Amino acid sequence: MSQDLTVTDAPPPPTGARRGTRSRWRFVSIALAAFVALAGVRAITGQPMLTSPGTIQATLAFAVPIGLAGLGGVWAERAGIINIGLEGMMVLGTWFGAYFAFTFDNPWAGLVAGVLGGMAGGLIHAVATVTFGVDHIVSGVAINILAVGAMRYLSLLFFVDTPGGGAAQSPQLPEFPQVGLPFVAQMLAPVRDSGVFLLADTASLITGLTTGMSVMTLLAILLAPLTFAVLWHTPFGLRLRSCGENPDAAESLGVPVYAYKFTAVVFSGGFAGMGGVFLAMVASSVYQEGQTGGRGYIGLAAMIFGNWRPGGLAMGAGLFGFTDALQVRGGGGAVHALLLLIALALLVGAVARLAMAARRLRGTADFASVATVGGVFAAGTAIAAVGGAVAVTGGAVWWWAVAALGVAVGAVAAVRAVRARPAAAGSLPVPALAAAAAGVVVLVWYFATDSLPGQLVTYSPHIATLLVLALASQRLRPPANVGRQWRKGRA
Repeated sequence: MSQDLTVTDAPPPPTGARRGTRSRWRFVSIALAAFVALAGVRAITGQPMLTSPGTIQATLAFAVPIGLAGLGGVWAERAGIINIGLEGMMVLGTWFGAYFAFTFDNPWAGLVAGVLGGMAGGLIHAVATVTFGVDHIVSGVAINILAVGAMRYLSLLFFVDTPGGGAAQSPQLPEFPQVGLPFVAQMLAPVRDSGVFLLADTASLITGLTTGMSVMTLLAILLAPLTFAVLWHTPFGLRLRSCGENPDAAESLGVPVYAYKFTAVVFSGGFAGMGGVFLAMVASSVYQEGQTGGRGYIGLAAMIFGNWRPGGLAMGAGLFGFTDALQVRGGGGAVHALLLLIALALLVGAVARLAMAARRLRGTADFASVATVGGVFAAGTAIAAVGGAVAVTGGAVWWWAVAALGVAVGAVAAVRAVRARPAAAGSLPVPALAAAAAGVVVLVWYFATDSLPGQLVTYSPHIATLLVLALASQRLRPPANVGRQWRKGRA
C-alpha cells in the first residue's frame, strides 16, 4: 500500500497591498452607505438641512481643524509618541498665524508662521519625551497649559494697542482667496430643488464642495491622501512606522530611531499649527483666546476612531464636523432627525453582529441555543419597535400591551434557552443584543418626541465623540510601542 505524501504549498497570505486595498474600499463603502442612509433620513423626515449645501460647507469648516489635529496625532503616534499636546500646538498656530498675517498683511505669511509655531511646540515635546524620557502625557499637558498662558502674555504685548485688538483677541486678519465653480451650483439648482431621494442630496453635496471653498480648505483636504502616500508607500514612512511598532528591530537594521521620532513629532506639531491657522483665518477672521475649543482632543478622538489611519480619521473628523455644523446652524430638528439614523445604524449593526456570531458557531453544539436567543430577541425587538412607535404616534393603548407581551415572551424563551445549555451563555453576542435594545429605545424616542432639549443639541458633537469611541474601541489596533519609553542601544 502506498500513500501520497506530496506536499502542496499553502495558499499565500494576503499581501500588504491587498489588505490596504480592502481597507480603502471598506472606508469608501462605509462613507457611501452613510451618505445614502443620511439621504434616506432626509427624505423620510423632510429635514433639508441634513444635506444642504450650507451644511456641507459648514461641515468642512468644522472638520478641517479636527482633521489636521488628527493627522498630527497619526504622525506622532505612528512613531511611538503620544501627542496630547496637540491642543497647545493649535493654540500656538492660532496666535503666530494671526500675528504674522496682521503684521505683513498677508495670509500666506500667517500660514507659514502658524505651521512653524506648531512645529516649535512639537520640537519641545520631542525634546522632552525622546531626549529626556519625560512621560508623554505629562509633557503634552504641560504644553497645553503653557501655550495658553504664553499666548495671553504675547497678546498683551502686541495686540492691546492695535485697532480692534486686545488682551484676548487680534485685529481683523486678511483672508485666504477662495476657489469654486459657480456654474455648477446654477446647473444643479433644479435637481437640488426637486427633493428626489439621493439625486437632490448628491447635487447638494457637489454644490457645497464646489462653491466658495477657501484655498486653505482645499490644501488641508489634500494633506490626508498625501500623508497616507508618505507613511504607507515610501521607505521613509516604513521606517517611521517601524519606530512605533518595534524600535529595537528598527535600530538593529540601521534606522536612526531618535531622528525619525523627532521628525514625526515636529511634523505633528506643524499639522496642529496649521489647524490653528485655519481656525483664526478661515473659520474666523480674528485670533481669539480659547479659539481651539478642545479641537485638539477631538482630533485625537477622530484619529482613534480611524484606527490611526488617514482614511478613517477623515471619516471621524467629518462625523464630528457634521454634528457641530448642525447644532451651530440651529438645526434642532435636523439633530432630532439623526435619532432615526442612529436607531437604524444600531439595529443594522446588531443584526450584522448576530449573523456573524451565528456563522462562527455554525456546526457547534452552541449554535442552536445562540440562534434561538438571537432569533427570539430579534422578534421581541421588532415587536417592541412597531408597538411602541404606533402607540406614541396616537395608536390605541393596547399597542403598548402587544409590545410588552412580545418582549416578555422573548425574554422567557431566551432564559429557557440559556438554562437548557448554560455553556452557550458565554457564546452569546452580548454587544449585539445591547445594540438592538438601544436601537429600540432610540427609535421609540424619535417617534415620541418632536425635538430635543437645547442643551442636548449643543453638546451633540461631544456626545457623538463619546459614542463613536465606545462603539469603535472593539476593533482598534494602535501601534505596538506607542507611549512607551525607549532608549538607544537596547537592541
